[in-house]
Amino acid sequence: MDDTIPVRSGEELGVKRLEAFLQEKIVDLPNDPLEVQQFSTGYSNLTYQLKVGEWEAVLRRPPLGPVAPKAHDMKREYHILSSIHPYFQAAPEPILFSDDVSVVGSPFFLMERKHGIVIDSKFPKDIVPTVEKCRQLSTIMVDQLADLHSIPYEKTGLAQISKPDGFMERQVHGWISRYERAKTDEIKEVGPLVAYLQKNMPRYSQTSIIHYDFKINNAMFNQNLSEMVGLFDWEMSTVGDPLADLGVALSYWTESGDPEMVKSGLGQASLTTLDGFLSRNEFIEAYAVRSGRDVSTIDYYLTFGYFKLAVILQQIYYRYELGQTKDIRFSSLGKMVKSLITHAAHVAAKEA
Repeated sequence: MDDTIPVRSGEELGVKRLEAFLQEKIVDLPNDPLEVQQFSTGYSNLTYQLKVGEWEAVLRRPPLGPVAPKAHDMKREYHILSSIHPYFQAAPEPILFSDDVSVVGSPFFLMERKHGIVIDSKFPKDIVPTVEKCRQLSTIMVDQLADLHSIPYEKTGLAQISKPDGFMERQVHGWISRYERAKTDEIKEVGPLVAYLQKNMPRYSQTSIIHYDFKINNAMFNQNLSEMVGLFDWEMSTVGDPLADLGVALSYWTESGDPEMVKSGLGQASLTTLDGFLSRNEFIEAYAVRSGRDVSTIDYYLTFGYFKLAVILQQIYYRYELGQTKDIRFSSLGKMVKSLITHAAHVAAKEA
């Protein structure tokens, strides 16, 4: 399944300058022309496939235009991958980081190009979806998340750049502040939702490495869908509460009975709505068994997961409204934000 497209208009790289940089920095690079393609998925950082003869890599850089403070930190994501890859092989191996903005217009890093199947709203044409395959993919996702959380973070480089104490308090207040800075429309449910998140914060916080953007279209599988061979978009990874990571994962794990905008506001509904995929409750139960963790407060974390996703989309929509990005895919994100906020408030109301 081809996961790249020609580079989108306005997101081109300076091929000649990048080509010269690669020839200087990469040992034994073939003396062939540089070919650049762009990965078609993703709403945040820009990701490109680079090929020079048989050599290939992936380039990651921030989105165009102004970005939120501390967001899209390429050096940090490079450090995260350097720390995690030895313990978690689905994380791509990093190659190099550069803060020379003359090369592509921003700091960037290169990482290993993995090959396999990335799935989102539908299976590849040559794979017939069955209940068994859907269940198999669900189990892989649960197991990989739990296994990531079992890595002894103290042995990795993440211990030096993380502050696990007070993690959820900082997260809740931080994402509320991000929403206020990027707000474009008045949504009546925001007030009660924010009050719920501040008032009901769990007192006990567990600690592990978290991915914090764990979803099925950030994963890559082998040809028979029996193994996860890649996990991408590590920019938000840190050391924090694993249940926050689980809550974020569940916010992406849509079900057939979810509101239509929550299921398909970003395009077609995720294939997790198909028969055979675990329900969110089944995902939670399977995670509890695999990890041995107490998940009794997961409804709070799911509510927070919906809010966090809404804020991420609101930040992108804010840049679109200001004309800082012209990607037409972002034009309807305001409706998706409202739907997520409303849905999160509904989940919170049931729990309160």
